[in-house]
Amino acid sequence: MNFFKLTRKSKKSQARIGVLTTAYGQILTPFFMPIATQGTVKTLSMMEMKKLGASIILGNSYHLYLKPGLSVIRKAGGLHQFMDWSGPILTDSGGFQVFSLGSKEQRARNKEQGGLVKVTNKGVEFRSVYNGSKHLFTPRSVIKMQETFGSDIMMVLDECVKNPCSYEKAEVAVNRTLRWAEKSRNQKIKPSTLLRPGKSRNQLFGIIQGSLYKDLRTKCAQELVKMDFDGYAIGGLAVGENLSEMYKVLDYTVPELPENKPRYLMGVGYPEQIIESVKRGVDMFDCVIPTREARHGRLYNFIAPRQPRARLSITRLWSKRSYQTINIKAKKFAKDTSSINPNSKFPELQEYSKAYLRHLFSVNEPLALRLATLNNLEFYLDLMKKIRLTIITNDL
Repeated sequence: MNFFKLTRKSKKSQARIGVLTTAYGQILTPFFMPIATQGTVKTLSMMEMKKLGASIILGNSYHLYLKPGLSVIRKAGGLHQFMDWSGPILTDSGGFQVFSLGSKEQRARNKEQGGLVKVTNKGVEFRSVYNGSKHLFTPRSVIKMQETFGSDIMMVLDECVKNPCSYEKAEVAVNRTLRWAEKSRNQKIKPSTLLRPGKSRNQLFGIIQGSLYKDLRTKCAQELVKMDFDGYAIGGLAVGENLSEMYKVLDYTVPELPENKPRYLMGVGYPEQIIESVKRGVDMFDCVIPTREARHGRLYNFIAPRQPRARLSITRLWSKRSYQTINIKAKKFAKDTSSINPNSKFPELQEYSKAYLRHLFSVNEPLALRLATLNNLEFYLDLMKKIRLTIITNDL
């Protein structure tokens, strides 16, 4: 069974359409993964994720390892069963959270608990953000952890550095990332006992690091390709660099990757960033933006074209004329009786007014978070459908 099959390439750019085949279903690329950090997409049920049409979700290994813990998920029969999610799941290695959350939380208790995250060639030692307990992630342990989850797509442990970063620090991180990737690849990945008979095994992705240095990115990509991973992720972006720097990294990194393997840009991003990345040949995306901004009252909506039957062009697709964001908490919506989204597939978004949603936010009602999250994820998933359409019509 081929994990990835390329089905179409744009005549206008490097954009492409493909199919990922997993034990829990097929996924059309390019796609966006809603983030289920702690075993749920915040405020939503898995039933609602199905109604949204999400084809895959992302779980966070760092948080799931700490709570509820591997023994709980193992007893449930894996993460799919624990969450009651029948679609594919990608889990990250937990590395990014170790470096970001760990150091942030531990600054306050540095003196009493003995320092920040400790990184060695063996792995990364850190303290839990929940209770300060000490833990160690190694390249092999994070693979075993994700096997326990029953993840369809697993990520290797890598060292992520923030931008800007010195060349020396970035080089050390790349070399360590490559050593860890080789150890991860050599870890015997057994066909998951959690999968149905005859289904494909878990897929493993390598992660390309190198900050903003072309030679380091190129080296990392080329060495990972030699290891023959099932797919390749581009990490260490959207962590402090500007957009032109990010696109430049993609311009020289993506061509180093094999055409017959999926390409995943981690942690990106806003609609225009996703589209610009698709144009450069990226297939997979995830980001907290739609769900996090929903919880702060920022809503995404498409703007209907003046001519409904007008051909969908890529310029219109991502320009400010095609979508808008609004702060539903603003006073101007206090008496706005128009629906949250008249074109939504959800009756709640069609029938509830902006004024009502603003009211829910003003009195801290949890329903506000749910409605806003539904709205934003529906926007992002519809955006990916529109992107695939523009690839088919060679408008992207």
